[in-house]
Amino acid sequence: MKRLRTCVFPCAGYGTRFLPATKVIPKEMLPLVDKPVIQYGVEEALESGLGRIVIITSRGKDSILDHFDRSFELEVSLRERDKKVLLAEVEEIAGLTHVISVRQKQQLGLGHAVLQAAPAVGDEPFAVVLPDDVILADPPCLHQMMNVYRETGRPVIALMEVPPSETHRYGIISGEKVRDRLFRLDNMVEKPKSKAPSNLAIIGRYILPPEIFEILEKTGRGAGGEIQLTDGLLQLIESGDVYGYVFEGRRYDAGEKLGYLKANLDYALKHPELGEPFREYLLERMKSED
Repeated sequence: MKRLRTCVFPCAGYGTRFLPATKVIPKEMLPLVDKPVIQYGVEEALESGLGRIVIITSRGKDSILDHFDRSFELEVSLRERDKKVLLAEVEEIAGLTHVISVRQKQQLGLGHAVLQAAPAVGDEPFAVVLPDDVILADPPCLHQMMNVYRETGRPVIALMEVPPSETHRYGIISGEKVRDRLFRLDNMVEKPKSKAPSNLAIIGRYILPPEIFEILEKTGRGAGGEIQLTDGLLQLIESGDVYGYVFEGRRYDAGEKLGYLKANLDYALKHPELGEPFREYLLERMKSED
């Protein structure tokens, strides 16, 4: 089994669900409490043992790369003002990882974005994390999935149970239950308009083989006129086992406003410094509403 060491982050989208805030600020850089959304995904990858980070960007997204780079002027300023705690935080971000940047010149769908990572990934299996899907889990969602990958040696997709009324919002799978939380997939439907094959939705975490690149190169445009990763995954299913894993944890869609607010609430409550005073504020606020 080839080593799994690379994680790809597709970040080239326009972020239209957050306009006008994302007119000049990439949605991946919107703050979730005190860190940008993308940093949570990068930390998840690193904590899961994936040390090579590939970020797929587009025009206007340079601030994502800047965030993980050194900021000499800021560091000098903090050092001169003896802001040791803040300096340590800034230096820690820059030291998290070495980021490989790939530019997606046209936004032609998730499958197209993943395809852009081929030269950086090479002939190795790799993970994909959609930064919008923030997952609060211990151990991290990717870590759980990597255990399945080591057990099976086959592609793994993160799954989550959703209410039947919401299946039209997701890619939905069907398959055979292998054991608790693990399914061998036989089909998937992108945002089913009629009866869905199950209530198990595909969430933004994937472990994929390098063969997916050749498949995506030959995949035509599907739903929405875009190259859909789902169409490529269907071809993977035809060539061998693909597994879906219902991860343990809580997922937030930080790419839409309500999910983003929910994520900020729960992450703030878990924050070591803000958690308790924020909880007290919420209780007082609820009492005043009553």
